[in-house]
Amino acid sequence: MRLFIFGTGFSSKAFVEAARDRFEWIGGTTRSHDKAAHLSELGIEPFVFDGETPTSAIRDALASATHVLISIAPTEKGDPVLNAFLADLAKASPQWIAYLSTVGVYGNHDGDWVSEETECHPTSLRSRQRLAAESQWLQFAHDTASRLIILRLSGIYGKGRNAFVNLERGTAKRVIKPGQVFNRIHVTDIAGILRASLDTKACGIYNGSDDEPAAPQDVVTYAAELMGVTPPPEIPFEKADMSPMARSFYGEVKRIDNTKVKRDMDYTFTYPTYRVALEALWRDGYK
Repeated sequence: MRLFIFGTGFSSKAFVEAARDRFEWIGGTTRSHDKAAHLSELGIEPFVFDGETPTSAIRDALASATHVLISIAPTEKGDPVLNAFLADLAKASPQWIAYLSTVGVYGNHDGDWVSEETECHPTSLRSRQRLAAESQWLQFAHDTASRLIILRLSGIYGKGRNAFVNLERGTAKRVIKPGQVFNRIHVTDIAGILRASLDTKACGIYNGSDDEPAAPQDVVTYAAELMGVTPPPEIPFEKADMSPMARSFYGEVKRIDNTKVKRDMDYTFTYPTYRVALEALWRDGYK
């Protein structure tokens, strides 16, 4: 099996680590030549893709790829991978295509539980673009009879990207908005779900989120307790100094249901709650 990755970032690298033994060759894109050497160190053959220009090197690699993972954000022009390589992917006919999307496509549901069957009402431009890209991929899968998995991800965290790091840097905040919860998933579970899917016939849309939506301030408080430090002061949402993007996240409240991914892929979460995950990160190293 040969894996090609578009967008070799945090989640993709975790998948490589989790499933390296399943592939005889792994290639992946990066946007700059400077980062290519790092991919080589990880055992990933690097390919530079600027998000627009198709290259003969990538086309040649796709021709023999049996598995393709897409972790590139869409633009106003649509999905960069399909825009540049649709014909190449159709000709290659990989046996597994996975597209990493976001639960942001659901929009606001006033705290209700959301499944894959829930109607999407994206509010932000980036979420509307994601939903449009999903539609492109679903159309591609229909037209080519391809097996496609769309994994809608909640907020991603893991080693090097977590509440401990934010507390250490002094960037952690406890913003209080009554009724607000966020959904999250440890990067290890993203990798685990993708690996589990290799041995199933699962296809279609799946939610990637842990078992416990929780108020964001609770995560910061628990991390501070584990570190033995004083948590940052509580700040009412109305008085919080946040970027427009950060503030927009608080305009949506939903609880993500992960039943389908557990059922179809027989998957058991390594980190079903933020508490289990933070305890492991504190014990084993959070940087």
